[in-house]
Amino acid sequence: MDLTLLPVVFFILSCLLSDVSSAPSRNITSMFTLGDSHIDTGNALIMAAPVIPVWIDKPPYGETFFGHPSGRFSDGRVITDFIAETLGLPFLPAYLASSPNDVSQQGVNLAVGGATAIEVAFFETNGLVPFKLLNNSLDVQLGWFEQIKPSVCDNGALDCLGKALFFVGELGVNDYNFIWMAGKTDDQVKTYVPKVVDTISMAVERLINEGAVYIVVPGNPPTGCSPAILTFRLSPNKTEYDHIGCLRDVNAVARYHNLLLRAAVGSLRGRYPHARIVFADFYDPIIRILENPGQFGFAGDALKACCGTGGAYNWDPSAFCGMPGVAACENPAAYVSWDGVHYTEATNRYVAEGWLRGPYADPPILSALQPRPH
Repeated sequence: MDLTLLPVVFFILSCLLSDVSSAPSRNITSMFTLGDSHIDTGNALIMAAPVIPVWIDKPPYGETFFGHPSGRFSDGRVITDFIAETLGLPFLPAYLASSPNDVSQQGVNLAVGGATAIEVAFFETNGLVPFKLLNNSLDVQLGWFEQIKPSVCDNGALDCLGKALFFVGELGVNDYNFIWMAGKTDDQVKTYVPKVVDTISMAVERLINEGAVYIVVPGNPPTGCSPAILTFRLSPNKTEYDHIGCLRDVNAVARYHNLLLRAAVGSLRGRYPHARIVFADFYDPIIRILENPGQFGFAGDALKACCGTGGAYNWDPSAFCGMPGVAACENPAAYVSWDGVHYTEATNRYVAEGWLRGPYADPPILSALQPRPH
């Protein structure tokens, strides 16, 4: 090869490589997220504050990245913040923070902390909760999306959602937690899993019929490893815990949920071959960290909350993170759990990377976003 051509060759290669890496960003121009507190960016705070005491608007929430509470249930960014950054999109504003007509065409966050997949009336009428729930279920969030769609889509353009990335979930954790707290056994809780999964599946189908093409459907994390659940269900019976120290029965329900949800995603792909539906594994990345925290830069006692106080897991139901006198650890990046229920920014970053590039997504998001060959 003529050596004088080398600069030209390198320039062409760099352009090609740049084109591949930036293709997903050009292919996706907006993002819409439905789910619960794992990806909420402020809706729960707006919805709950007038009704019940909330603490996520107090320090140390947000201290790692924003420098102040941001409405997120974390010390910093949540998983979808990292996804948005990678795609060149802004952090999604909370839906309830603006009027439906003012929603950015680059997307909005519809997720609400405490949200269930199943409509809240189901839990109330079946006596599964002793209190009235906030009306923030998946169906409500879908209704919000349908309200804003005309402004997002310039009053009805049929193909406007073809370059939008949707997240439907994580959902189900709150459904099962309410049922656990109602005193049900693991076998009884499992009987509700098909209803939860069917609800999520129908939501995905509804979005596809609205014009959505790119949809991420996250499974459940290992809730049996949560400091809050470990504290609530503390047992002297060692056989109830696995090799990590997590509760076997609670995690068995999460795995069953993920099994059915993955199958539902497969069925949806068969019915809608034009859609790009990603199953995002929320279970294995957390387990991987907990099994060998040092390998990932986390502290040895990975089942303890960073922000909390007292007990074996640094979590007390009467002294939440954000309450007076409840302090955070010095280095949140060394902890898996932020406040006993939700994850630290460091954990969220690891999960997001695994969803974007693999191995914790089928297919990885960046792969799914590549334009199909003609």
